[in-house]
Amino acid sequence: MPGKVVVHDLVKNYGAVRAVRGVSFEVADGEIFGLLGPNGAGKTSTLECVIGLRHPDGGRVEVCGIDARTQPREIRERIGAVLQATALQDKIKCREALKLFASFYRNRAPIDDLLAKFSLTEKANARYETLSGGQKQRLALALALVNNPEFLLLDEPTAGLDPQSRRELHAVIRRMKDDGRTVLLTTHYIEEAQALCDRIAIIDRGVIIAEGTPRDLIARSKAPPRVICKTTRPVGLSDAQQLAAVSGAELSSDGLALSTLKPGDTIIDLVKYLNRENNELLDLHIHKPSLEDVFIELTGRTLRD
Repeated sequence: MPGKVVVHDLVKNYGAVRAVRGVSFEVADGEIFGLLGPNGAGKTSTLECVIGLRHPDGGRVEVCGIDARTQPREIRERIGAVLQATALQDKIKCREALKLFASFYRNRAPIDDLLAKFSLTEKANARYETLSGGQKQRLALALALVNNPEFLLLDEPTAGLDPQSRRELHAVIRRMKDDGRTVLLTTHYIEEAQALCDRIAIIDRGVIIAEGTPRDLIARSKAPPRVICKTTRPVGLSDAQQLAAVSGAELSSDGLALSTLKPGDTIIDLVKYLNRENNELLDLHIHKPSLEDVFIELTGRTLRD
C-alpha cells in the first residue's frame, strides 16, 4: 500500500545548480516523518515541491494518492502547512484570521474547536501583534488545520521559541498524530527530531544519505561509547589509556573522556585505579552515540551549519 506521501527520484534545478538530485522517500499514513539536513542540503526545495510551491524538474510526487504535478489544486484541499515564517497583518484578530483562511477551502473545521484545541480561546479577539511567540506559532498550526487536512507539513515549527513554548508545541504535534494525521517535519533541533519522529531521512547535497527510525540510525554510528568522569586530582592521559577496554582518552570541558567498547569494564578498572592512587571520583556518566553524532558522521557538519 503506497504511503500518504510518495516522493520518487525528485529533481529540482535552479539554473546550473542542481538542488535536489533524485530524492526518494515515503511517509506512511499516520506517522511523523522527519527530514533533516544542514543548510543548503535541498530539504526546503524538496518540501516546496511536495506542497506545490515549486514545480519539480523531474521525478514523481504523490500526496494522499494524488499526483502533485498534475492536480496541485486538489492537493491543497487535502494538506496543511506551517512554513518557517507566518506573516499576518498586525491588527488582524485570531478569529478573523481563522475565518479568512477557512474561506479558501471547501472543507472547513469549526473555528471555535480550533481555538480551543490550540489554547487560543481567550485570545480569539486579540490582535496578532499582541501575541507571544508561542501563541503566534499555535495560531500558525491552527491555520494549517482550517481545512481538516489529512497531511501536515511543518517546516521548522519551533524555531526561535523558548524551551517551554517548544515543549508545548511538541505536545500539540503529538496530538496531531493521535488524531490520525500524517506529519512531515523539518527541524534544526536534533533532540526534537529524536523525540517526535517515527522515522527520519537525512538529506545532504540534494541526496538522501540515510533513512530509518532514530534508534536504527543511532545503531549505525561508528563512534564508541564514552565514559566521562571528574576526579579530585587529574588523571594522566597515559594512565587513562591503560585502563581496561579504553581505545582513547582526552580532556574535555566535561572532564576526562574515555572511549571504550566496554564501559562496564572500564568503570571497574577506573575505580580500582583511583583507589590505588587515593584519588576520589566526583562525577561519572556514560555518553552513548546520539542522533547528532550520526548526523555529523554522515554529513561532516552540524545541523545548524
